[in-house]
Amino acid sequence: MSRSVAVVTGAAGDIGRAIALRLADAHDVVALVDIDEEALAKAQGRLGASERFAVLPCDVTNEASVAAMARRVAPLGDVKTLVNNAGAARAVSLHDTTAEIWRKDAALNVEAAFLTFRALEEPLKKTSGSVVNIASVNGMAVFGHPAYSTAKAGLIHFTRLVAVEYGKYGIRSNAVAPGTVRTQAWEARAAANPQVFEEAKRWYALRRIATAEDVANAVFFLASEQAAAITGTCLPVDCGLTAGQTELARTFSQSEHY
Repeated sequence: MSRSVAVVTGAAGDIGRAIALRLADAHDVVALVDIDEEALAKAQGRLGASERFAVLPCDVTNEASVAAMARRVAPLGDVKTLVNNAGAARAVSLHDTTAEIWRKDAALNVEAAFLTFRALEEPLKKTSGSVVNIASVNGMAVFGHPAYSTAKAGLIHFTRLVAVEYGKYGIRSNAVAPGTVRTQAWEARAAANPQVFEEAKRWYALRRIATAEDVANAVFFLASEQAAAITGTCLPVDCGLTAGQTELARTFSQSEHY
């Protein structure tokens, strides 16, 4: 029998690495895709440099690079799962957003998912595979980083587009929308304000922020047979942020129970 393969983009980062490790429980090979070759090598080392993890350097915003990556994936086995995790946020406000930043954030956070899906479309049809796009609560409400947020909103809609058009092939397409997760992307903000995570917790119903492992567990579920009837959804992994805010509920209701 051919080996089952999961492809994870942005795999060198904290969330990508956690997703890769979790998917290794259900796949023979996990392809680690990232533009940063040095970071990829470090990620593979942390995961355990074994045949279970294949390193595939790739610029997911470049169509030719993505096509080359897809050709390198083919000999690994049958692609059962694609996780579009690559992403980044630049300018924090619309005022600070230049046209170049807008285009770069769109290219990485939504167009790359389109390119990667199309490049792996035929293998996914063959396996009736699963696509999981890593969106963000920023794509559901305004929390800053406007270009990134707009792209993530587009990614959520792209998720539905795949679900509806490719459902006839058995392909399922879902998104995960993390809230705050302590990753390398937060280093600058944490350096400027060491209390930033403690301050953030007050806005979350569970009074904590999600971990990379929380996100990975959601991806694992959506890619599994346990979610066989789930497609076209966006699952927030946000410790209750998008459900509502306690402080607002207390103000509006004037109840001491919030």
